[in-house]
Amino acid sequence: MSGPERKDAAEPAASDILGAALGGAARRAGLDPAQSGSTGHIVWHAMGGWRGILESVLPTLVFVITWTLTVDPKTQQGDLWLAVGLSVGLAVVFTVVRLIARSPASAAIGGLVATAAAAALALWTGRAADNFVIGLVTNGAYGSVLLISALIGWPLIGLAVGWLMNDGTAWRTDRRKRRTFFWLTIAWAALFAARLAVELPLFLTDQVTALGTFKLIMGLPLFVPMVAVTWLAVRGLYPKRPDTVSESSEPDGE
Repeated sequence: MSGPERKDAAEPAASDILGAALGGAARRAGLDPAQSGSTGHIVWHAMGGWRGILESVLPTLVFVITWTLTVDPKTQQGDLWLAVGLSVGLAVVFTVVRLIARSPASAAIGGLVATAAAAALALWTGRAADNFVIGLVTNGAYGSVLLISALIGWPLIGLAVGWLMNDGTAWRTDRRKRRTFFWLTIAWAALFAARLAVELPLFLTDQVTALGTFKLIMGLPLFVPMVAVTWLAVRGLYPKRPDTVSESSEPDGE
């Protein structure tokens, strides 16, 4: 088998593996286009409901409020130990509550690990702004990977949706689908880039309160509409199959 042939044979396998990983993550988050449901319901499920919102917002919010209230006007330094202690403590409480309730705890555990790692870094350096380093790195990495995937013709949104909809990589032969997945992936990359563009200067100038505030503002408030737009675009490309509609409309007595 020649070199180009080996490459062509390897690409679908790699795309299948990546698509399965991304699609599986999307399905666990409640973003499965094959399932029925209103856009509002899907977005709400993707956020994890009220518990998910609190888990993603409160640790950062408590850190920012605690730091701001304890800042010494002379030194412009707050109580870092108290701020990270309360932040990590909240993440621990959320995780324990999920474990006790035997509800899916992967997101809470992931949040706890990230919060604890960020807190450890900030305490190690003694710089409160370093509590946000992991978030900055994550935004940069996600944005870069999404952008590169779109530019090389294998947008990650397309790989995930293709796996979820049993479409594989056939969408690449459909100009409409290929273009839609390209721009959706670019839009997600732009979201992460926008966060980085706003937050990085604040990090470099050690503006902790502003950095934490903008992290919250550019978190869920931007995530929610992006999920909604992505969902609606994908549902437009993959409308409900006629057999599914007919089955759901059959009389109960039949």
